[in-house]
Amino acid sequence: MKKILLLSDTHNYLGEDVISHLREADEIWHAGDIGDLPILDALQSLGKPLRIVYGNIDDKEMQNNVQLNELFTCEGLKVFMTHIGGYPGRYTKRVYGLLMKEKPGLYICGHSHILKVMPDKKIGLLHMNPGACGVVGFHKFRTLLRFEISDGKVTNLNAIELGLRSSVIMP
Repeated sequence: MKKILLLSDTHNYLGEDVISHLREADEIWHAGDIGDLPILDALQSLGKPLRIVYGNIDDKEMQNNVQLNELFTCEGLKVFMTHIGGYPGRYTKRVYGLLMKEKPGLYICGHSHILKVMPDKKIGLLHMNPGACGVVGFHKFRTLLRFEISDGKVTNLNAIELGLRSSVIMP
């Protein structure tokens, strides 16, 4: 069993409110729009296994350090993660092709800043988007997802609400 903390769209913000949740996880997964390399360094310094993809705001330097896609197996569950890919019924062409080819049980993306968890019964997977935990964007609430994976299944899924984006005072 693995405890996963899923975040996305940090956009150069990784406050203690986020880090405190990351410390409780066995693995950290980031679905893109990281920001600058110091955010990646901060995530790596936590000493946890890290799965991370780059997003549309991430520059070439970041793209040299992380991948566009991650395809891996965790506790018997095949996972596909990318930043921009859509959701059930509205996948991008690129992602739909990869989902059909790879047949993951869990598909993760970010980008929309909207927390969303929904099954795609048509192709047999669970879709997750953790929303945004950074302070840049149109979202009102900052969010993360916490869950466990055991025997090929997602269990104990919890949405974590970090508060209003506008309430964070940047240093």
